[in-house]
Amino acid sequence: MAIPVSFLSDQWRLVGELHLPETSGPWPGLCICHGIPAVPFNPEDTGYRQVAARFAAAGFSTLLFHFRGAGLSEGNFDMLGWSRDLSAAITFLSHTDHVDMSKIFVMGFSGGAAAGIHLAARDERVKGVVSCASPAHFRDLIEEPALSECLRRWREIGIIRDPGFPPNLADWVSGFVEVTPVRHAGRIAPRPLLLIHGAADDVVPLSHAYELYDAAAEPRHLEILTDGVHRLRVDDRAITIALRWLRKHASA
Repeated sequence: MAIPVSFLSDQWRLVGELHLPETSGPWPGLCICHGIPAVPFNPEDTGYRQVAARFAAAGFSTLLFHFRGAGLSEGNFDMLGWSRDLSAAITFLSHTDHVDMSKIFVMGFSGGAAAGIHLAARDERVKGVVSCASPAHFRDLIEEPALSECLRRWREIGIIRDPGFPPNLADWVSGFVEVTPVRHAGRIAPRPLLLIHGAADDVVPLSHAYELYDAAAEPRHLEILTDGVHRLRVDDRAITIALRWLRKHASA
């Protein structure tokens, strides 16, 4: 069962869906975090929704939401703001009925995984993180000439909406530097971290996964998918591995 939901993060209203198990609670909670959009929002793209439905069917109260600037949520894309959005999402999920607050997990993809690592490093409400194709750093996005091209593309696809945004480019870029996952992965322990990466990822090279694994502390686990590409949400191997790992840690 999927219920439309919305909640506030800073001044922005974020929109999502809460997917509930059919069994009786309390259930472990899961926040699913999408990546930085590469194309304009398409409401007919059900990839993430199918993932959320699968985890709900497996017994997780699963919140799928759009970060600021994405989908039907308000605001403009802001990497540090995404970390605050995730904090607000966990607060929202924790206030829903029949969620076991001792078992709230985060599963992120690419930029959403980066936000998940950053938030989990400072928020002990998160009991474990599944990171799919996370960058270790954002240097390839925030250094010129890539930065100007990224800004142009993000305005074109609609995740930066306001003509005057960002009001201070240096401050906005510093948000990427602050979120840099390799700086925070080691602070998740003793809570568990699962890293999943495709060996053929041509967006975030496999080397990033090794950097994150080296920076993390136990308990940590790295799964490399042969021929796996960047869009791991549509790779059944990645979702199956994540589900098995989450079930293990939710039952511990």
